[in-house]
Amino acid sequence: MNITCFGYYKSPIGIIKLEGNNEGITYVDFIDEDNLEFTNNNLAKPVEEGIAQLHEYFSGKRKNFDVKLVHLRGTDFQKKVWSTLGTISYGYTASYKDIATAIENPKAVRAVGGANNKNPHGIFVPWHRVIGANGALVGFAGGVWRKKWLLDFEKENI
Repeated sequence: MNITCFGYYKSPIGIIKLEGNNEGITYVDFIDEDNLEFTNNNLAKPVEEGIAQLHEYFSGKRKNFDVKLVHLRGTDFQKKVWSTLGTISYGYTASYKDIATAIENPKAVRAVGGANNKNPHGIFVPWHRVIGANGALVGFAGGVWRKKWLLDFEKENI
Protein backbone atom coordinates (compact mmCIF):
# COMPACT_ATOMS: atom_id res chain seq x y z
CA MET A 1 0.00 0.00 0.00
CA ASN A 2 1.38 3.39 -1.01
CA ILE A 3 0.07 5.95 1.48
CA THR A 4 0.70 9.67 1.03
CA CYS A 5 2.60 11.36 3.83
CA PHE A 6 3.58 14.94 4.58
CA GLY A 7 6.97 16.11 5.80
CA TYR A 8 8.06 19.59 6.80
CA TYR A 9 11.33 21.48 6.75
CA LYS A 10 11.80 24.80 8.53
CA SER A 11 14.01 26.80 6.15
CA PRO A 12 15.36 30.36 6.48
CA ILE A 13 12.61 31.48 4.08
CA GLY A 14 9.68 29.64 5.60
CA ILE A 15 8.32 26.19 6.20
CA ILE A 16 8.54 23.87 3.21
CA LYS A 17 5.93 21.12 3.00
CA LEU A 18 6.79 17.93 1.13
CA GLU A 19 4.10 15.51 -0.01
CA GLY A 20 5.03 12.04 -1.12
CA ASN A 21 4.94 8.29 -0.79
CA ASN A 22 7.27 5.33 -1.28
CA GLU A 23 7.45 6.07 -5.02
CA GLY A 24 8.77 9.61 -4.54
CA ILE A 25 7.98 13.22 -3.73
CA THR A 26 4.80 14.34 -5.45
CA TYR A 27 4.52 17.98 -4.34
CA VAL A 28 6.56 20.68 -2.59
CA ASP A 29 5.32 24.09 -1.46
CA PHE A 30 5.92 26.86 1.05
CA ILE A 31 3.55 27.25 3.98
CA ASP A 32 3.04 30.78 5.21
CA GLU A 33 2.05 29.84 8.76
CA ASP A 34 4.68 31.00 11.24
CA ASN A 35 3.42 29.08 14.26
CA LEU A 36 2.76 25.76 12.57
CA GLU A 37 3.69 22.85 14.81
CA PHE A 38 4.59 19.72 12.95
CA THR A 39 6.23 16.37 13.37
CA ASN A 40 8.03 14.28 10.79
CA ASN A 41 6.98 10.81 11.91
CA ASN A 42 6.35 7.75 9.72
CA LEU A 43 7.64 9.39 6.56
CA ALA A 44 8.19 7.59 3.30
CA LYS A 45 11.90 7.22 2.48
CA PRO A 46 11.85 9.76 -0.42
CA VAL A 47 10.26 12.40 1.83
CA GLU A 48 12.87 11.75 4.54
CA GLU A 49 15.61 12.08 1.91
CA GLY A 50 14.04 15.30 0.61
CA ILE A 51 14.08 16.85 4.07
CA ALA A 52 17.72 15.80 4.58
CA GLN A 53 18.71 17.23 1.20
CA LEU A 54 16.91 20.51 1.93
CA HIS A 55 18.90 20.76 5.16
CA GLU A 56 22.14 20.20 3.24
CA TYR A 57 21.10 22.76 0.60
CA PHE A 58 20.28 25.47 3.14
CA SER A 59 23.53 24.68 4.98
CA GLY A 60 25.41 25.46 1.75
CA LYS A 61 26.61 21.86 1.41
CA ARG A 62 24.38 20.66 -1.45
CA LYS A 63 24.27 22.11 -4.96
CA ASN A 64 22.16 19.44 -6.70
CA PHE A 65 19.22 17.37 -5.57
CA ASP A 66 18.81 13.71 -6.40
CA VAL A 67 15.58 12.83 -4.63
CA LYS A 68 13.01 10.74 -6.47
CA LEU A 69 10.32 13.03 -7.87
CA VAL A 70 6.98 11.78 -9.14
CA HIS A 71 5.14 13.93 -11.70
CA LEU A 72 1.51 13.06 -11.06
CA ARG A 73 0.13 16.33 -12.32
CA GLY A 74 1.04 18.21 -15.48
CA THR A 75 0.75 18.27 -19.24
CA ASP A 76 3.48 16.99 -21.54
CA PHE A 77 4.46 20.63 -22.24
CA GLN A 78 4.72 21.41 -18.51
CA LYS A 79 6.82 18.32 -17.88
CA LYS A 80 9.14 19.33 -20.73
CA VAL A 81 9.58 22.78 -19.15
CA TRP A 82 10.18 21.28 -15.69
CA SER A 83 12.77 18.91 -17.11
CA THR A 84 14.57 21.85 -18.69
CA LEU A 85 14.48 23.83 -15.43
CA GLY A 86 16.54 21.04 -13.91
CA THR A 87 19.39 21.88 -16.30
CA ILE A 88 19.91 25.39 -14.87
CA SER A 89 23.04 25.14 -12.76
CA TYR A 90 23.23 26.16 -9.11
CA GLY A 91 24.01 29.87 -8.82
CA TYR A 92 22.96 30.69 -12.38
CA THR A 93 19.77 31.87 -14.06
CA ALA A 94 17.97 31.51 -17.37
CA SER A 95 15.21 33.62 -18.84
CA TYR A 96 11.75 32.40 -19.76
CA LYS A 97 12.82 32.96 -23.38
CA ASP A 98 15.92 30.79 -22.83
CA ILE A 99 13.69 27.97 -21.60
CA ALA A 100 11.26 28.39 -24.52
CA THR A 101 14.17 28.23 -26.94
CA ALA A 102 15.66 25.21 -25.18
CA ILE A 103 12.41 23.27 -25.62
CA GLU A 104 12.34 24.31 -29.30
CA ASN A 105 9.27 26.48 -28.91
CA PRO A 106 10.71 30.04 -28.86
CA LYS A 107 7.30 31.74 -29.05
CA ALA A 108 6.02 29.96 -25.93
CA VAL A 109 7.55 32.40 -23.43
CA ARG A 110 4.25 33.04 -21.62
CA ALA A 111 3.40 29.34 -21.62
CA VAL A 112 6.81 28.64 -20.06
CA GLY A 113 5.92 31.14 -17.33
CA GLY A 114 2.62 29.34 -16.76
CA ALA A 115 4.33 25.96 -16.58
CA ASN A 116 6.95 27.34 -14.22
CA ASN A 117 4.16 28.60 -11.96
CA LYS A 118 2.62 25.10 -11.86
CA ASN A 119 5.93 23.36 -11.03
CA PRO A 120 4.97 20.85 -8.30
CA HIS A 121 8.49 20.32 -6.98
CA GLY A 122 9.60 23.74 -5.79
CA ILE A 123 13.27 24.02 -4.98
CA PHE A 124 14.05 20.49 -6.21
CA VAL A 125 13.16 21.63 -9.76
CA PRO A 126 14.65 25.14 -9.55
CA TRP A 127 11.88 27.45 -10.71
CA HIS A 128 13.53 30.26 -8.76
CA ARG A 129 16.39 30.35 -11.30
CA VAL A 130 14.12 31.60 -14.09
CA ILE A 131 14.10 35.37 -14.58
CA GLY A 132 12.80 37.91 -17.07
CA ALA A 133 14.77 38.54 -20.28
CA ASN A 134 15.82 41.92 -18.84
CA GLY A 135 17.11 40.30 -15.65
CA ALA A 136 14.05 41.23 -13.56
CA LEU A 137 12.90 38.89 -10.83
CA VAL A 138 9.38 38.32 -12.07
CA GLY A 139 6.57 35.86 -11.51
CA PHE A 140 7.38 33.69 -8.54
CA ALA A 141 4.54 31.84 -6.82
CA GLY A 142 6.56 31.56 -3.59
CA GLY A 143 7.03 35.33 -3.46
CA VAL A 144 9.64 37.42 -5.26
CA TRP A 145 11.43 37.99 -1.93
CA ARG A 146 12.04 34.23 -1.68
CA LYS A 147 13.30 34.12 -5.25
CA LYS A 148 15.77 36.93 -4.48
CA TRP A 149 16.89 35.22 -1.28
CA LEU A 150 17.47 31.89 -3.04
CA LEU A 151 19.38 33.45 -5.95
CA ASP A 152 21.56 35.53 -3.59
CA PHE A 153 22.16 32.51 -1.37
CA GLU A 154 23.26 30.36 -4.31
CA LYS A 155 25.55 33.05 -5.71
CA GLU A 156 27.22 33.39 -2.31
CA ASN A 157 27.75 29.61 -2.08
CA ILE A 158 28.97 28.72 -5.59
